Amino acid sequence: MTEFLTLIPPADARKVLFSHLDFSGIESETVSVLQSLNRVSAEDIFALHALPNFTRSSVDGYAVKASDTYGATESMPAYIKVAGEVEMGTRPTLRAESGFALLIHTGGMLPVGADAVVMVEYVQQTGDGEVEVSRPVAVGENIIQVGEDVKEGDLILAKGSRIRPSEIGGLVALGISTLRVARRVAVGIISTGDEVVPLGAEIQPGKVRDVNSYTLSALVESKGAFARLYGVVPDRAEDLASVARHALEECEVVLITAGSSASVRDMTADVINQLGNPGVLVHGINTKPGKPTILGICEGKAVIGLPGNPVSALVNGLLFVVPLIEKLSLQTIDLPLPSIRATLNVNLASQAGREDWQPVRLVQKESIWYAEPVFGKSNLIFTLSSADGLVCIPANATGLSAGEQVDVYPF
Repeated sequence: MTEFLTLIPPADARKVLFSHLDFSGIESETVSVLQSLNRVSAEDIFALHALPNFTRSSVDGYAVKASDTYGATESMPAYIKVAGEVEMGTRPTLRAESGFALLIHTGGMLPVGADAVVMVEYVQQTGDGEVEVSRPVAVGENIIQVGEDVKEGDLILAKGSRIRPSEIGGLVALGISTLRVARRVAVGIISTGDEVVPLGAEIQPGKVRDVNSYTLSALVESKGAFARLYGVVPDRAEDLASVARHALEECEVVLITAGSSASVRDMTADVINQLGNPGVLVHGINTKPGKPTILGICEGKAVIGLPGNPVSALVNGLLFVVPLIEKLSLQTIDLPLPSIRATLNVNLASQAGREDWQPVRLVQKESIWYAEPVFGKSNLIFTLSSADGLVCIPANATGLSAGEQVDVYPF
């Protein structure tokens, strides 16, 4: 049986992989803003005009001169005549003179002469064309000034930023309908194994359905990349080499699931070495699950061998495939993985010197969120389906204790 090479920590393995890739020649394309979700900006984008481009009210109420409200209280209200109403979407034709107010709605353009807005909650109509104001306002209160959101020429989206719904809203607010983004990374996905059958095939004793192609495809697509599925390849090196070579021609990244463990029937490492130089860089990651992961480079493209067990494949997809997609998508804004703080509710044991990733579900009890481990073997896909995220037990620890605060990383 073939032995693993020296196991290395996941962070070091990523550095080895990235050090052999050239991220400078990544292509970009122009897309509509509505098609840009989860894509990465390939250019700096600046505000074409101020936002907002007119002074407006941030509340429903009455536009006034602030000085007319000074000293107003519930027992001694200020009385102000109502001169009219500011219609939404139009420039006010009336001025706010001293002693007069104009009814205004949230987002309405502030009329000339007004310098504050009294919230409607602090105004009572008297019935004779005037209102009682029971609370004073300061100059500028309840008003959004021109350029308070962004000023003309401000950088609103830096090159290398991943585009979220909030960025789409900001771009649309400024009238930007198209932008240049990094071209979607094509990720080829190959499943291997004589026992694996595609979705839709009749299941027979001894056979299992191809889970990894679909979980990894969903993971890849959720990160803004494009998944190409190359089906299930039997356990024959020549067949795998042929399909992998075809995938490598069409994709920037190729994932091969199964065939990464140290078994006489597993030949992924040999195939990667055949596909191009330098071949296999890392064979064995110091982590659980997913120790037999392979990282390779073939003629400038990444080829990753992931374990066949669904939990191992998905966890190591999060550790290696997602960061690779981000780098190949020109993402330069490195943000920490989003996490949820929770209290571990049982002890978790771990082997010192190995990074463990434990599936957990989040359970709320009396307003406290607890991380409850979901135990199961790495070939049981519903171990992840019933979990909400992963807890990392660092390599320098021998476990985590019940009651300890942990970060839960959603997937």
